[in-house]
Amino acid sequence: MTPESGTVAGVTTDLVVRGMTCAACVNRVEKRLSRIDGVTASVNLATGRARVHHPAEVTPAELLAAVERAGYETELVPPPAPRTAPAAATGPAPSGAPGAATGPEDPDDPDDPAGPTREEAHKDRERLLITTLLCLPVLVLSMVPALQFRNWQWLCLVLAAPVVVWSAWPFHVRAVRGLRHSAATMDTLVSIGVVASFAWSLYALFLGGAGDPGMRMPFSLLPQSGTEVAHVYLEAAVAVPLFVLTGRHLEARARRGTGAALRSLAGLAAKDVTVREDGRERLLPIEELVPGQGFVVRPGERVATDGVVVSGNSALDLSLITGESDPVEVGPGRAVVGGAVNMGGLLLVQATAVGADTRLARITHLVTEAQAGKARAQRLADQVAGVFVPAVLSLAVTVLGFWLGAGADPQAAVTAAVAILVVACPCALGLATPTALMAATGRGARLGILVRGPQALEALRHVDVIVLDKTGTLTTGHMSVVRVTGTAGGIGRDAALRLAGAVEQGSEHPLGRAVVSYAQRATEGPLPGVVGFLAVPGSGVTGIVEGRRVEVRTPGEGLPASLAQALAEAEAAALTPVLVRVDGFDEALIALGDVLRPGSYRAVDRLRRLGVEPVLATGDREATARAVARELGITQVHAHCTPEGKAALVRELRGGGRRVAVIGDGVNDAAALAEADLGIAMGSGTDVAIGAADVTLVRGDIEAVADAVRLARRTLATIRLNLVWAFGYNAVTVPLAAVGLLGPMLAAAAMSASSLLVVANSLRLRTWHPAPKRLATPVRKASR
Repeated sequence: MTPESGTVAGVTTDLVVRGMTCAACVNRVEKRLSRIDGVTASVNLATGRARVHHPAEVTPAELLAAVERAGYETELVPPPAPRTAPAAATGPAPSGAPGAATGPEDPDDPDDPAGPTREEAHKDRERLLITTLLCLPVLVLSMVPALQFRNWQWLCLVLAAPVVVWSAWPFHVRAVRGLRHSAATMDTLVSIGVVASFAWSLYALFLGGAGDPGMRMPFSLLPQSGTEVAHVYLEAAVAVPLFVLTGRHLEARARRGTGAALRSLAGLAAKDVTVREDGRERLLPIEELVPGQGFVVRPGERVATDGVVVSGNSALDLSLITGESDPVEVGPGRAVVGGAVNMGGLLLVQATAVGADTRLARITHLVTEAQAGKARAQRLADQVAGVFVPAVLSLAVTVLGFWLGAGADPQAAVTAAVAILVVACPCALGLATPTALMAATGRGARLGILVRGPQALEALRHVDVIVLDKTGTLTTGHMSVVRVTGTAGGIGRDAALRLAGAVEQGSEHPLGRAVVSYAQRATEGPLPGVVGFLAVPGSGVTGIVEGRRVEVRTPGEGLPASLAQALAEAEAAALTPVLVRVDGFDEALIALGDVLRPGSYRAVDRLRRLGVEPVLATGDREATARAVARELGITQVHAHCTPEGKAALVRELRGGGRRVAVIGDGVNDAAALAEADLGIAMGSGTDVAIGAADVTLVRGDIEAVADAVRLARRTLATIRLNLVWAFGYNAVTVPLAAVGLLGPMLAAAAMSASSLLVVANSLRLRTWHPAPKRLATPVRKASR
């Protein structure tokens, strides 16, 4: 598997970092934390969190102090809410563990430490509203000369002063705080740009002749120089904070949208549960529920936690958990998942897991973990941003000195320098990856595809060979009846099947249970009872049904022609045949096997179309493996594979320069999953396999593999486009500002637009849909 970049053995701690505004802030926090021996950190601008890996001897207090020395407010992510003793038997979960506070901060959630409280969000909206009311008259009067009356410029000064001081106060505070820590960020650029514009306007009004009561100032989108009266740049002084505050507000709303899927997962968790004890019902907080307790799920309610149905039958809607659109029928003995919606009857469920141990908690944890990582391209962008702001400050000073040294109008020189400061904001760089990753992982979770992080996405994007397990992956993992062939002139296929199902009711063998299940579905009414039941190990079963002696056994020699042909076909397809004899006559042959999953053929076909070569590796015998491979069109087959053999196969393929993914669901697949460039586990598989995998297919639908590949490719393409835009924007606008072709007001608008475009591009992933399922060429379902 692809290791998490920079991960070290020890402890993982999550921090909330407040006050970060751009990629330069991210780079600074990571550098400060990494100065501590043995510490690596990954900071996410979109979520405002830092994932820190550190030795056990490094205390959280040291981490907090390091971030504060960088000039930012910080605190620990609170531990998960306390659970009942059985759920917490393994000890308290670390920050970010299942059951912990989940996902992206909620600006409207007062209990979410990662985001602003309702009061802070209200203050931000209030600041933006007041700023807008103060700015509009200034912008209108400055841009429409026909509306300029006597002393209009002094009115604009009165309106602009509160904007420059009060509205832009957060930028000034963060800029000064950064300077105290020898740091320069986006806030430094904005603060200096606003102050410089306002200072030049004061000079123009008091010393440059612009304060004359009858002064008129023509408006131009491009900076002007050489005029007798110095221009007033009050519109730039107010437009910069207005556009930046507006951009931040819209950006926060858009970024909140990228985490909608994760918040919807967190919202599936029940708050209360109705338990039934001694025939009485009572309502309990979900935290008080313990494994083994029975609870009631009424129609329309969500299943409170994972469990097993004790009584009742219903259909459950699992669409928000597994991405499966069709309701799932459940009854006594069937497992249910917490968060599913009961669409039918009353259910009594016995809890098997609570709190952090539930499937919903594990899904939420995996999505949260995925959003904490970074793609390689984003790490490069953060490194660039670390030197970008100081470079911009140096460039602005250089341009100012060059224009003045060349004898240019001081007004044009100041305008060019201010425009550079305003336009060169690196916040788009910091948002390029996290917003796309949040949107993609959230969308994947809705589709039943859980990706651990950007490293897994990058590996998935480049996979060119995929090793497929058979049992439980390509096949259902349990025995089923494939076909029933009756003897010509006998009692008939359906009658023989009904009698076989009746006698097998006394058997516990997997073949017997498969025959009973199929007979119950294929025949009308309940199966008759059996008396005198007798099971002969290695041979079959016999009993009396409705006065007739019925045997279901291994077929021998001398079969009727129709049954002999059916036997030959079953053996060629590696199916398991059983013979049904009634009163000493051969009446039917039942062929059983571990049948292909409905979407296996389409999945393999879609993978091949994506340029990924399928390879079948199974522990089953050669004939069974080749029968499945033949049905699916797989040419490379490895049978009799031990767990060690599968891992060796993966090493061999990787040694040949291939990018290898492995799909499996059992303990025997764990070694191969860990050995591969990318491990993919079926959600219906074992915890060992899921724990060793980078990608988990929650709904157990192998067709989701192709969807995962396509989602990975779309996500990385989106990230690359975001980064191209973020770098390209600065590459174009900074030179324009330097040569005097971009004024401060347009620079502020362009800077805000760049961040919004990056976030909007990422949000398109929220509406990404897999390719529609096309009808594949009908194929016969194969056996094990």
